[in-house]
Amino acid sequence: MKLVCTQSDLNTNLSLVSRAVPSRPTHPVLANVLLVADEENQRVNLTAFDLSLGIRTSFAAEVTGGGSFTIPAKLLNDIVSRLPDGEITLEDEAGDDGTAYIAYLTCSSGSYQVRGMGSEEFPELPAIEGGTILNLRPEALIEGLKGTLFATSPDEAKQVLAGVHLKVLKDCLEFAATDGHRLAVVQTANEKAEGEETEQEFEVTVPAKALREVERMLVMRQWTEPVTLHFEQGQVVFEWADQRLTTRTLEGQYPAYRQLIPPSFERQITMDRRSFLSAVERIAVFADQKNNILKCSINAVNQEITLSVDAQDVGSGKESLPAQISGESIDIAFNVKYLIDILKTAQSPEIQLQLNGALAPVIFQPLGGVNATFLVMPVQLRA
Repeated sequence: MKLVCTQSDLNTNLSLVSRAVPSRPTHPVLANVLLVADEENQRVNLTAFDLSLGIRTSFAAEVTGGGSFTIPAKLLNDIVSRLPDGEITLEDEAGDDGTAYIAYLTCSSGSYQVRGMGSEEFPELPAIEGGTILNLRPEALIEGLKGTLFATSPDEAKQVLAGVHLKVLKDCLEFAATDGHRLAVVQTANEKAEGEETEQEFEVTVPAKALREVERMLVMRQWTEPVTLHFEQGQVVFEWADQRLTTRTLEGQYPAYRQLIPPSFERQITMDRRSFLSAVERIAVFADQKNNILKCSINAVNQEITLSVDAQDVGSGKESLPAQISGESIDIAFNVKYLIDILKTAQSPEIQLQLNGALAPVIFQPLGGVNATFLVMPVQLRA
C-alpha cells in the first residue's frame, strides 16, 4: 500500500475518527484506527469503532497501491498533528510473522515508523439494510441538539437519561433530554423537498456521546445538504457526504416528559436574557462556595428580581434586575449551574419564566428564535 496526502487532510480526518477510539479497549485492535487506501477511487477511508460508537470518514489522496491495515490511533494522531504542512507519504509492509505491520510516514522534515496490525481483526461497522430511512435538515438537527444535549445525564448507568429522545413527527423533529432535575424540549421544522413523500413517524433514544459527535462534525464541516438517518431496532446511522456515524440506541421506556410540564401558571416573568445571565454568572462566584444555590426574590410591586447568595464565612452578593412580572411576589431558589445552562442555551433577546409555587416546576421559554421549553426544579430554601 502506498499513498500521498496532505498533512491537513490526514490530521483533520484522523482527529474526527479518533473520538470513537475507546480509552480502555477490550481488544488491542480497538485502540487502532483502520486505514483503507482505495486506488480505484483515489481516496483514503479512516474508521474507528468502540463497539458502540463508530465513525468513518474519507478524503481524496494520491493512491498508487491499495490496501488496508490498522495503526494505533493516539500515537498516529500525536505524530501527524505535529508534522509540518505539506505532503505526507504513507506506506506499509507486513512484518516477518505476517501479522504485525509497519507503517512508514515520510514528510519534508523526516520519517517515522509505526507498528500496526492487520485489518482482518478490526470489527465491521454495523450495516442497516432495512428499517427506516429519513432525510433530516442539518440546521434542524444542530438546533435540536444544541438545545437539549446539556440536559442529558452524564451517568451512563441511568440508561435512557444519558441520551436525547428524538421524535420524528409529520412536519417537525422533537428533541427531549432530562437528567431527572431538569428537562429540555426543542421542536425544529424539518421541511421536505418538493415531491418528497411524507416519511413515517417514529421515536428513538440516542446516546448523548454519539450525538455530540454528530453535532461537532456537522458544524465543523458546515454541511448544508440533508443528513440521511438509517434506523433499525437497536442501531442508528447518520450519513452525509463522505462521513458516517453509527451508534447503538438506548433501550428502555423514555419518561413521559410532556406530563411534567404544568398546564397553567400563577406567575409569569419576562426579562432580558443577557442581563439575567450576566448577573447570575457574577453571583455564581459566591454560589460556588455554598452548594451552588442561588436565591431569586421576585418582587411584583417593584417589578424587579433580586438575585442573592449568602456564603457563610466567605461573603455575599446581591443584584437586582428589572422584569415584567404578573402574579404575586415569591422567593424561589435554583441550582445556579442549571440556571446558567438554560440561559446560555436559550439564545434569544428575552426569556420568559412561568411558575406556580416555590417548589413547583419552573418553565423557561426563549422569546423568539428556537421553539424550546426548559423545565427546572427549584431548590428548597432553608430558613
